[in-house]
Amino acid sequence: QVQLVESGGGLVQAGGSLRLSCAASGRGFTRMGWHRQAPGKQRELVERIASAATYYADSVKGRFTISRDNGDNMVYLQMNSLKPEDTAVYYCAVTMLGRDYWGRGTQVTVAS
Repeated sequence: QVQLVESGGGLVQAGGSLRLSCAASGRGFTRMGWHRQAPGKQRELVERIASAATYYADSVKGRFTISRDNGDNMVYLQMNSLKPEDTAVYYCAVTMLGRDYWGRGTQVTVAS
């Protein structure tokens, strides 16, 4: 059973930065990434890393950076130049053997 634990969320002023962390149990993840869901909106993919390929949503390009530490089964999301529209619950997600696993989420609130 894969378990994911996110941390690093919180309240920040617009223009500030936060770093999210996700600790994953297990090994052999083919994809690791971050999604987010704002109130009243559908969950959306923010960034994902798979092998050597990285996907970024247009709304975060140039501001957010995903990184992965395979040795510790960690995935990080460095978020800079945060905007109020980045306010959401951020979820870590991994894929192993064709199945997706989700964390419980961490709240990010960006005040204007």
